[in-house]
Amino acid sequence: MTAILRDFTSWFDFSLSPQYYNADHEAWRGVLRQFIDKEIAPFIDEWEEASTFPRELYGKAAQVGLLQLGYPEKYGGVEKPDTFYDIVTSQELARVGGGGVHPSLNSHTIGMPPIVALASEEIKAKVIPEVISGEKISALAITEPSGGSDVANLRTTARREGDVYIVNGSKTFITSGVRADYYTVAVRTGGEGAGGISLLLIEKDTPGFTQTGLDKMGWWCSDTATLYFDDCRVPVANLIGEENKGFAGVMINFNAERLNIAAMANGLAMVCMDEAVAWARERKTFGKTLMSHQVIRHKIAEMAKRILSTQSLLEKTAWQMDQGVVPVVELSLLKVQATETMEYCAREAVQIFGGMGFMRGNKVERIYREVRVYAIGGGSEEIMRDLAARQLAL
Repeated sequence: MTAILRDFTSWFDFSLSPQYYNADHEAWRGVLRQFIDKEIAPFIDEWEEASTFPRELYGKAAQVGLLQLGYPEKYGGVEKPDTFYDIVTSQELARVGGGGVHPSLNSHTIGMPPIVALASEEIKAKVIPEVISGEKISALAITEPSGGSDVANLRTTARREGDVYIVNGSKTFITSGVRADYYTVAVRTGGEGAGGISLLLIEKDTPGFTQTGLDKMGWWCSDTATLYFDDCRVPVANLIGEENKGFAGVMINFNAERLNIAAMANGLAMVCMDEAVAWARERKTFGKTLMSHQVIRHKIAEMAKRILSTQSLLEKTAWQMDQGVVPVVELSLLKVQATETMEYCAREAVQIFGGMGFMRGNKVERIYREVRVYAIGGGSEEIMRDLAARQLAL
């Protein structure tokens, strides 16, 4: 695979939205693009087949500021003035055409926010600098085999005995689950429901804590695992926030996570369109290029329609968030729309490619396999629709 990636901004010029993007956003896009084209794009197929990528990539990402973005300067972070930096970051990473680098390299973006918001100064001073420098890896452990999206009814328990919690239970589908050093873990310290949940920082080498890697339909080079806690003794000092008030910490992640999933999904839809256009211009059938067939042109026009409308909702929602609004309806429906747009564009791109779209090492084939993880992760389509409906008092 060449390190030179097609530039979907030639089709969707973000500079034409000056109310959202400025010179600083474009400078960040340029820095990030150089890093991706040099350090990720040439190797993505190799890493996907190997089901891993080098740990050294975290340090390289830190050198350009990717890991530090949005974290406090006092711990070595870099200010993030607005949410549009997240959109730029997600959609630049999308240009490699899917794969598991993005979720694992950025697992700190879901593992760290509860620590930044709620943890003691001692925990912050220890964990944040090590993670955003690329020295250590952070993961979030919420989902359980029995619960999925039903976070309020999680079953992993933490029973206090003196100055430690005794943790028992399991988590699954955890990104960076094997290689992480620090895990932000949701546990039950109290009664049933959301009111009995706490967050603990659990370190990799804790006795009784083990991990098992999982094989997946997509995101092959992403490290995904099931975690097991067998009488793990975790210091009470590792409590993140207050006991039995951890559910609010879990909720901290969801808005930003859903926006980033939507941005990534729409970026991948853009890749599908770019790949389909390039293929349709070169591939000939019945004596003329595929692009000469009206049915193909209409498929691509429909891709553009869905991508543009999704991007507009994405940017409007990000703007609302930057105004201090929590646009629950828009975020919920945005995530659904973005993943449906990705699904449509991936399907039609594979169809335009024909047999080549079914071959490994092809961007549209890889993206097609990854549609469902975006539609399920961060809140399934069903959960998102129901959440929007309840907010609308339907």
